[in-house]
Amino acid sequence: MNTKVEPSMTQLAKDSLKRVLPNAQALALAVIVLVVFLLIYFLADLLMPVFASIVLAYLLDGLVVKARKYKIPRLPAVYLVFTGFMACLGFFLFVLMPMITDQAIQLVQRFPAILQRLQMEVLRLPELYPKFFSESGIQNAVTAIQTELLTYGQNVLSLSAASVVGIVSAMIYLFLVPMMVFFLLKDKPTLLNWLGQFMPRDRLLTERVWLEVDTQLGNYVRGKFAEILVLWLASYITFFAMGLNYAMLLSVLMGVSVIIPYVGATLVTFPVVAVAFFQWGLEGDQFMVLMIAYAIIQAIDGVVLVPLLFSEAVNLHPIAIIVAILLFGGLWGFWGVFFAIPLATVVKALLSAWPRIGDVVKQVG
Repeated sequence: MNTKVEPSMTQLAKDSLKRVLPNAQALALAVIVLVVFLLIYFLADLLMPVFASIVLAYLLDGLVVKARKYKIPRLPAVYLVFTGFMACLGFFLFVLMPMITDQAIQLVQRFPAILQRLQMEVLRLPELYPKFFSESGIQNAVTAIQTELLTYGQNVLSLSAASVVGIVSAMIYLFLVPMMVFFLLKDKPTLLNWLGQFMPRDRLLTERVWLEVDTQLGNYVRGKFAEILVLWLASYITFFAMGLNYAMLLSVLMGVSVIIPYVGATLVTFPVVAVAFFQWGLEGDQFMVLMIAYAIIQAIDGVVLVPLLFSEAVNLHPIAIIVAILLFGGLWGFWGVFFAIPLATVVKALLSAWPRIGDVVKQVG
């Protein structure tokens, strides 16, 4: 007589777990991803200099690898790349930052005059287009905008009280981060061997996912830095040639705006339009010429630069990019937005590798 044994809850749980994590390599990958995520999530504030140093060292290590292709030993290549990094950092801190800061201060000082000019033009709309705008509606809108700007200004002033702490933190970063970057580059093989002691032995899947992520991140980062540089230089040459005020500040903003896809280009349009309008008004041709030049630069960036620079980079759907910006920005603020697309490439690589776990089992077997 055969007796049918009902499966226990424990056995059902084990079977379900095997369907989700069918082998030890998948389990090792899941544990590594979970540990890294928890470390970043809970220790981001405490270990931000360490995380920043790791990211910079990872980016610079690509240059070290390229230098080694020209038969340069690793240690001289590290010194060469790190010297270039410090030279770029010095240019940014002592040349570019003072120019940007000076122009930003001038723009803030003239901001009330710009708002007054814009208010006068807005109040003229009921006279020019009485069918579309009412005087009471425009006045209410102007009052609401003034209230919001006053609140924003008060918040900025309240945050300035903590500026001393921010300066001290920045000084610590400027000392610690370059030092850690140098040692991470110099002692990379030793550090990787030490870290490998804590990694699972059966990690073929993890290594394959990392190779895919490394390739995608390298393509993305190289393309993004090239895009920022080209857009910054093209914008600065255009603004400077046309005599636009705050040319360096606005061109830097245009370069940095590509870090946040779709949103950045929209946000940077407002200061460019406001400065050009305050400087030239709508009567002359200079304002319209600048707007056409600005539109051409943005069009070249979207139609030429992005397909050319990111042809080998990861292909993410626009919805995936927006979701990544919202998700990681909500978790880690500015740095989450900054690294949203690289983090999205990691998630994409994990999802792409996960259904092919059976192939890894066949290779191992």
